[in-house]
Amino acid sequence: MIQHPHTLQKNDFPPLAVALGFFDGVHEGHKNVIRTAKKTAERHGVKSAVMTFDPHPSVVLSQKGGSVEYITPLEDKIDYIEGLGIDYLLIVRFTSAFAGLEPSEFVQKYLIDLNVKYVTAGFDFTYGKYGKGTMDTLSTDGQGKLQVITVPKLEKNQEKVSSTLIRKLLRAGRTEDVHKLMGRYYTTKGTVIHGEKRGRLLGFPTANIRLNDDYIVPKEGVYAVRMQVNGQWENGVCNIGHKPTFHAPGQIELSIEIHLLHFDRSIYGEEVTIEWRLRIRDEQKFDGLDQLKEQILKDKQTAERFFEE
Repeated sequence: MIQHPHTLQKNDFPPLAVALGFFDGVHEGHKNVIRTAKKTAERHGVKSAVMTFDPHPSVVLSQKGGSVEYITPLEDKIDYIEGLGIDYLLIVRFTSAFAGLEPSEFVQKYLIDLNVKYVTAGFDFTYGKYGKGTMDTLSTDGQGKLQVITVPKLEKNQEKVSSTLIRKLLRAGRTEDVHKLMGRYYTTKGTVIHGEKRGRLLGFPTANIRLNDDYIVPKEGVYAVRMQVNGQWENGVCNIGHKPTFHAPGQIELSIEIHLLHFDRSIYGEEVTIEWRLRIRDEQKFDGLDQLKEQILKDKQTAERFFEE
């Protein structure tokens, strides 16, 4: 983590080709930017790097404050970027002082002074105070010391592939469409905790999951999911919601409960990864337990058919 103001010097790094961006989601558009930087590094015989920022600028710049729901919190983002074979990952702590840098100061202190020779970013990347720096000004601010590569917009179905669009789709429960934009299924990590144990009484024991980070949670409802536990992937059915059959509105916090289809082991305390595959239906309130059990069985059969196909 690079804190502002930093004390790094040019000789702390070899010559670099860097990809710039926040990269929440590390989606197909982000991967285009990162792979372009990697190819540039290979072509010119320098090392590849990604420069990203933490926390999200809106946490610092928003007057309302509060937290951000991430598609890929920092630890996940690190994992995905490392998987792309980058030599250096530079994470800059985003603070109000850092946000106040003039564009030319950012370029001098965070690019030229860190031995960056080639800069790659998306066409809409901005930098410096008020985001005044753009891809059009980057060469000028670089004083001829940087070669700038602008990656054009990536579109799917005539929409720009973006973190904003992915958030919108997750909030609508459209996990299959998210898969097309990210090149992988949306995943969240969490810990198995004790719940109300009603699933066991109904004949469908569930793992109650507490998320480990500030993830954006897909729209409430029932999903076909896969869950990784102890290194093994298991198929399951997940309910996100407030269990309206048992609770009045607002009585409990949002819960994430997963019934694994062919699994019968105690996994309390285990760290797990949830892969969100298919939204089956909305959460519903049922008139009685028999009606609820009948619907859970149908959901289970729907998930089993999905995974068989």
